[in-house]
Amino acid sequence: MIPRYARPEMADIWSPQTKYRIWFEIEAHAADKMAELGTIPKQSAAAIWEHGRNAVFDADRIDEIERTTKHDVIAFLTHVSEIVGPEARFLHQGMTSSDVLDTCLSVQLARASDILINDVDLVLAALKKRALEHKLTATVGRSHGIHAEPTTFGLKLAGHYAAFQRAKERLAMAKFEIATCAISGAVGTFANVDPQVEEYVAEKMGLTVEPVSTQVIPRDRHAAFFAALAVVASSIENLAVEIRHLQRTEVLEVEEFFSPGQKGSSAMPHKRNPVLTENMTGLARLVRSAVVPALENVALWHERDISHSSVERGIAPDATVHLDFALRRLAGLMENLLIYPANMQKNLDRLGGLVHSQRVMLGLTQVGVSREDAYAAVQGNAMKVWRGEGQFLDFLKADPVVSKALTNEQLESLFDLGYHFKHVDTIFRRVFGADAV
Repeated sequence: MIPRYARPEMADIWSPQTKYRIWFEIEAHAADKMAELGTIPKQSAAAIWEHGRNAVFDADRIDEIERTTKHDVIAFLTHVSEIVGPEARFLHQGMTSSDVLDTCLSVQLARASDILINDVDLVLAALKKRALEHKLTATVGRSHGIHAEPTTFGLKLAGHYAAFQRAKERLAMAKFEIATCAISGAVGTFANVDPQVEEYVAEKMGLTVEPVSTQVIPRDRHAAFFAALAVVASSIENLAVEIRHLQRTEVLEVEEFFSPGQKGSSAMPHKRNPVLTENMTGLARLVRSAVVPALENVALWHERDISHSSVERGIAPDATVHLDFALRRLAGLMENLLIYPANMQKNLDRLGGLVHSQRVMLGLTQVGVSREDAYAAVQGNAMKVWRGEGQFLDFLKADPVVSKALTNEQLESLFDLGYHFKHVDTIFRRVFGADAV
């Protein structure tokens, strides 16, 4: 977890103190239910809470103990016994380490999900604001990076808004799937711990019961979680790459905000680089890098092994921290994005009207010209424009095939930019609802 990309709220979820606090709460809630069931003395469960509720766990001391025990949960329980006293012997009755570790990871990932969902809400708000602002700002749509037909910048952003709506739904489902609790004991049979303990701890920790834990929570859940994060990261990169392309000097339709005092290059004082979106592209790669290890964690030996453990110690904090940072950066970027409608119009006009070629071809077919002949006539004149010989409309008016089929007035009407935007309201209603029209 690199501090440069770690926001405090998300980083705190993965801090040792937070982890040990969750471990303690799992153990203490389990003790409460065991006391209710008569497995341990009620005064012991009360003493555990009395001494541990506000305790600050000493991570260095736990590490010191672990150097001897070579076991993190045992080291933690030993440290808790130093805080709680003799009553701590009733902790962890019938439980196994995975009960604590896996349930804790579920809590951490669920909390991380809440932050990520809130981050997506910020992105959605920024995208909606800018999409409505530029709902009818004409720009050129590109396929294969080449000018295609007119669209609006608002429609571009509406598409990304819809993607992040899906991202929010994926994160909500990922949280639902990952937020399970396992307190089932060795090999998951509940031989030494009552299933009611699991139910009680799950309720207290905001989780649901894992139906069959086999001593560990099945790792297909975790694989699905990190896959969902990866898809969200790819949606970030999709928008980031769009902005990076549109900020190129030759295009310059949008630009990242360049703050006073900001420097673009150590060598070239004139530079204004798309550093934020380039950073998002890199962070998206890091988030996606968690997917393959998470998938490989699904296949464990029999009822449990710990081949997944070292992987998750890395990918869980890293993926959530990086995605959180990227989403927040994206929200701020979109809020402050510099948008240049005049440059959009200039680029739209750059090819002398070629963006209207499909409509001219269709207009010819509608008055009786075969599609093959219409395509040939339109393409032939378009190639002249590509060679820089003149304007598309002028060539069409002078073409015998075209002029025989369409009057000059009819041809000019086929170059109406507004024609392409007649269904923008429909699309906006689909994306933003009736209030967006």
